[in-house]
Amino acid sequence: MSESRKAIILTDGKAGHENQSRAFARALGCEAELVEVKFNFGGLGKLCSYVHDHVPSFWPMNQALLNAKADGKTFANLSELVRHVSGKGFSAVLGTGSGTFFAAKALARRLGVKCGVVLYPRGYRLSTFDCILAPEFDDPAKMPNVVPIPANLVANDSAFYEKGVAAFRERYQGPSDSLVGVIVGGPNKCSTMTADWMKARLDEVFAANPGAQLCVTTSRRTPADVEAVVESYPWAYKLIYSKDRFNPIPAFVQLAKRLYVTAESTGMLSEACTFGTAEVVALDNLNPGPHKFRRFVENLRRDGYVDGRRKVDLSAEFARARKLMGL
Repeated sequence: MSESRKAIILTDGKAGHENQSRAFARALGCEAELVEVKFNFGGLGKLCSYVHDHVPSFWPMNQALLNAKADGKTFANLSELVRHVSGKGFSAVLGTGSGTFFAAKALARRLGVKCGVVLYPRGYRLSTFDCILAPEFDDPAKMPNVVPIPANLVANDSAFYEKGVAAFRERYQGPSDSLVGVIVGGPNKCSTMTADWMKARLDEVFAANPGAQLCVTTSRRTPADVEAVVESYPWAYKLIYSKDRFNPIPAFVQLAKRLYVTAESTGMLSEACTFGTAEVVALDNLNPGPHKFRRFVENLRRDGYVDGRRKVDLSAEFARARKLMGL
């Protein structure tokens, strides 16, 4: 890969955001180098970034709003980071999430390169990003530089899944011709998860899949009483996250004929709807009322990704992104 096809990925330290940025870089055909960024002055720094973005006369002062870490070094402000990365052949700056949007735009402007972000930078000037990969559930504005996507980006590849299946086979030696996976997340601001709810859903899952090899994994967000309910069922394979941190999800995605995923798990639903061949079913633990998690699941169901076997194909969206980014 040529030296000109390199991108800086700005990360806020969140693995899910970093994964999406890596997927974006791969789609652009770029090698990527990570730079961790944070706002100086905490929430006040972030608030000031919105003001700076809308008042051009404030831009000369924006270097004071950010600090960064890269290559084992710490940079107190944007100017120090610019000096560190200048002349290294970067052709793009990428970021995912609100902790990176302003930094990506500011750094790209200082380096004279393109800026691309994932998720929707609400509150910032949208027209000054070169490319925005925006989830449809955020109801993004219809603009030339905004590319709607139906699900989160996922950076995994075939080698990742092959490795995951091999590791799973070391723990599970049973048949997998009728494997059904259940992936349990946990409550968030738009969802709940109780032991009674979990029992009702698992009763339905077992009744709907007689003779299947039923496999389950919980997660770091799964409440203890919910894990206790999960553990009480007669699984062919079970992973209780509070007791074992092994990750069977890559194997579930590759091997399962059907995957049940709790509806609040947008990242996991996105992966299940993108890779493998399984029918994906969302276990609805969402709170009533309109909100983005509800829109996300309803859109996936409308388009046949949930309650169906259609898989997300972002070829057209990535082609449009490459054109916007000049790559």
